[in-house]
Amino acid sequence: MSDSSLYPQFPVLLVDDEVSFLRSMSLTLERNDINNIHTCSEPRLVPELMQQLNAGLVLLDLTMPGLSGRDLLTWFKEEYPDVCVIVISGINQVEAAVDCVKQGAFDYFVKTTEQSQIIEGIKRAIRTQELSIENQLLRRQMLTTELQKPELFDSIITASNTMWSVFKYLESIAKTNQPILICGESGVGKELFANVAHSLSARKGELVTVNVAGLDDDIFADTLFGHSRGAFTGADKERPGLVEKAAGGTLFLDEIGDLSLASQVKLLRLLQEGEYYPLGSDKPKRIQARVIVATHQDLALRQEQGKFRKDLFFRLKTHQVKIPPLRERLSDLPILIDHFVKLACNELGKSYPKVPKRLPILLSSYTFPGNARELKALVYDAVSRSHDGTLDTSSFTHLFDKENLSLSQGDSVTFHPNMPVPTLTQMAEQLVTEAMSRAQGNQSLAARMLGVSQPALSKRLKNMKN
Repeated sequence: MSDSSLYPQFPVLLVDDEVSFLRSMSLTLERNDINNIHTCSEPRLVPELMQQLNAGLVLLDLTMPGLSGRDLLTWFKEEYPDVCVIVISGINQVEAAVDCVKQGAFDYFVKTTEQSQIIEGIKRAIRTQELSIENQLLRRQMLTTELQKPELFDSIITASNTMWSVFKYLESIAKTNQPILICGESGVGKELFANVAHSLSARKGELVTVNVAGLDDDIFADTLFGHSRGAFTGADKERPGLVEKAAGGTLFLDEIGDLSLASQVKLLRLLQEGEYYPLGSDKPKRIQARVIVATHQDLALRQEQGKFRKDLFFRLKTHQVKIPPLRERLSDLPILIDHFVKLACNELGKSYPKVPKRLPILLSSYTFPGNARELKALVYDAVSRSHDGTLDTSSFTHLFDKENLSLSQGDSVTFHPNMPVPTLTQMAEQLVTEAMSRAQGNQSLAARMLGVSQPALSKRLKNMKN
């Protein structure tokens, strides 16, 4: 059995001296898609088994010969405090249950308890342990200063420290099983981030992408979950859905903020229970894919408006990646322009044109509602218009005409005739203030606007504060 088909990812160890109970409990767990199971009928072998397995969840009997469950529970809390231990005992006593919980047991069940209650308790423990493992991994990776796999981010062109922080966070959560919510305005590259997250996860399956905007409930269910033969008129054969196609890989649901409320219920069940029903089938299937969703919508606002389920929103925001818009990382403008010009030249078969140095500076006053996608379209249009070895900038002029700006080097400054002429110091301070405002506090970009070095600008800013 491959690792991708095992659930949970960590081993579950069953410890009981009754071999018949181990067999029946194993079958019950497997029927509920919990198949990463190991059994032990000799309690004295538990320490050796734990060294081999590194189990994350232990189901422990209380009364066993040689070494009791209480002794083992104490040993687990001392040697493996991060392991969840559930006691499943034949003793139906409140005192015993309370005592075990005080010793650190996650839960306590009597063997005669309804199996559905025991399974639900085990699933709760699995979810708790998954989050604990992910948090530990997150802490370890966030403490490092370097990316583990920087080459996987090559498709995202940036020099922004904010984006670097997003990279670090994405890398730290990429291998967890919890869903990832990617938020950002249209054009910021959410699908690029989904691709990077899939690559970082090292999952052997493929990345399956579906845009869920506008899908009605039936089409959403059929697209994701598939259907059985005879599920509806025309369903002459069984058809697997995209969830099954993404098994061992990643399922990427784009525009999740536009999903209907009825479909949100189905998605919540998929994420919460880890299972789904193909249309026309009464037999559930377990999802074996990691889910990534993306939206340009403000989900918190849509939840307040009653357009997005609160429980689904909280389920999705466990790992939330927020991509900053281009106007908040203006230092990326020069390298993005250069990157898109090269791409356009390669596609159009043109030689690289000379790009006016002031172009990124003048564009920094534009808000770019379409973000990098809009900039790419503008650059491609400019390259297609260029013929004399210099980038044709007519595609950009409408963006800064409102500010009476131009790409010429002879811009002049006028003063009101009835006002005194400002001193050189006052004028310099106004220029610095304006540059810092346009650069939104980015000293490197402001320094380029002013034609000075970043240290020189930093020194002048300090002098202005004194």
